[in-house]
Amino acid sequence: MAILESLIGPIASIIDKIIPDKEARERAKIELIKLEGTQDMLQIEARLSAIVAEANSRDPWTSRARPSFLYVMYTIILFAIPMGVLAAFSPATARDIAVGMNSYLGGLPEPLYALFGTGYLGYTAARQWGKVKGVDK
Repeated sequence: MAILESLIGPIASIIDKIIPDKEARERAKIELIKLEGTQDMLQIEARLSAIVAEANSRDPWTSRARPSFLYVMYTIILFAIPMGVLAAFSPATARDIAVGMNSYLGGLPEPLYALFGTGYLGYTAARQWGKVKGVDK
C-alpha cells in the first residue's frame, strides 16, 4: 500500500491543476479516494510494484531497459534536425528519406506503440515513486 499512498498525493495535485471547477475537482478527489482499496487500485499497485522492482534490479540489462528504449526514441526524434538541414540543400532526397521512414514506421505493429507508451509512463511513475520515497535523486 506504500505505492498507493505515495500516488494519491501527486494525483490529487494533478487534479487541482487540470480541473478548473472547484466542485468537479472535489468530486474527482472523492472518486480517487473511493478507488483506494478497490480491485482496480490493487491491480495498479501490483503493476507499479513490478516496475519498481525491475528499476531497482542489480542486473544492468533489466534496470537499464526502459531508459535505453527512451534514448532510442529520443534519437529518432532528434534525427529531425539533420533531416531539416538536408531538406535545405536537397529537398528531393529529404522527401525520399521521409517517405521511406514513414513507410517503415507505418508498418510497425500498433502493440509496439502501446508498449512504448506503457514503458514511458511506467518508467516515469517508478521514478516519481522513487523520488517521493527518497531512494532516487
